[in-house]
Amino acid sequence: MCGCEEPRWGSGHCAPGPMLLLSLLLSAAPFGLLGEETRQVSLEVIPDRLGPPKNLLHVRAVGTNSTLHYVWSSLGPPAVLLVATNTPHSTLSVNWSRLLSPERDGGLMVLPKDSIQFSSALVFTRLFEFDSTNTSDAAAKPPGKPYPPYSLANFSWNNIADSLDPATLSATFQGHPIHDPTKAFANGSLAFRVQAFSRSGRPAQPPRLLHTADTCQLEVALVGASPQGNRSLFGLEVATLGQGPDCPSVQEQHSIDDEYAPAVFQLNQLLWGSLPSGFVQWRPVAFSQKQRGRESALPCQASPLYPLTLAYLLPQSPIVQAFFGSQNNFCAFNLTFGASTGPGYWDQHYLSWSMLLGVGTPPVDALSPLVLGIMAVTLGAPGLMLLAGGLYLLLGHKRYSEYHPIN
Repeated sequence: MCGCEEPRWGSGHCAPGPMLLLSLLLSAAPFGLLGEETRQVSLEVIPDRLGPPKNLLHVRAVGTNSTLHYVWSSLGPPAVLLVATNTPHSTLSVNWSRLLSPERDGGLMVLPKDSIQFSSALVFTRLFEFDSTNTSDAAAKPPGKPYPPYSLANFSWNNIADSLDPATLSATFQGHPIHDPTKAFANGSLAFRVQAFSRSGRPAQPPRLLHTADTCQLEVALVGASPQGNRSLFGLEVATLGQGPDCPSVQEQHSIDDEYAPAVFQLNQLLWGSLPSGFVQWRPVAFSQKQRGRESALPCQASPLYPLTLAYLLPQSPIVQAFFGSQNNFCAFNLTFGASTGPGYWDQHYLSWSMLLGVGTPPVDALSPLVLGIMAVTLGAPGLMLLAGGLYLLLGHKRYSEYHPIN
């Protein structure tokens, strides 16, 4: 992993210098990509030694035979690169002068290039707002009168190093529009909180997505911004690179188990091609309060993926251009949070939604011990009653079928 202009010493390491490097090495739990069993997860901010701080966050998960790289940045619109390699020695090389120039190709590389097994990207391009005051159809598209969207490429973001939390392997990109004539964000912000994990588990708060050491979680939160309408709904546009001419596929999984996310029985997945590949998981629910209780749950509607035939109209991400060059087979989908009825952003001027981003086999939710116990009781009791009734009839019939002659 290198934050200098060019890798030195022939090993991809940087010569010592005044760098801001915050790194954590933690052992990880078993996972499923390429047969690995354990990983070491590191989180670092890569600085530009020749200029003011630039937001470039690198999550690196190293296994016995592979490495996963997640590169997050708010240069341009917020974006993340997903790269999987078949060696534990792959490194990130950043050429800042090229990355920040109009000719960005090659400004960001994972080396050696021939070790790359999978690569793609997500770009968060626009924040939508709709006035749903006069909309009665919850399935309407759009779900109300649209206001001019906010381009996330025109946001100003905090210095990511100031929010890096070593204890939780997390960092937060927090921003607001550079030009805000309506003063909607005078007391508000849009935040992208990134978190890596050292082991398998679930967060304490809903939607409690099951994570492993080869995944990252992204929580998007809109807090304190003044809506332009009385009952505004918000949405997010997400663009991604396909692995070919086709867009990634979206699947829906259903379960009877809602212990981890009450009243939510569905899990959505975006999948790129065959393994080893990448995935995005989310539950179709957002929350209008920080406590994220059932009473503040909002529906999350996702549109089908559609190809972007005019990719040049898409706000460009420097890290995506630097890594992929002129590749432009982008697809996009829209997420809309809330409905005209029920709770909404207008309650507390708060909205949060979470997704899980990973490489390899997506985590699979098994039935929780609570649900298994309920099933055992509800299905086992009738079985025991039938067994007892059968034994009673069998033994009772034998007892009363004996013939005793009368003298």
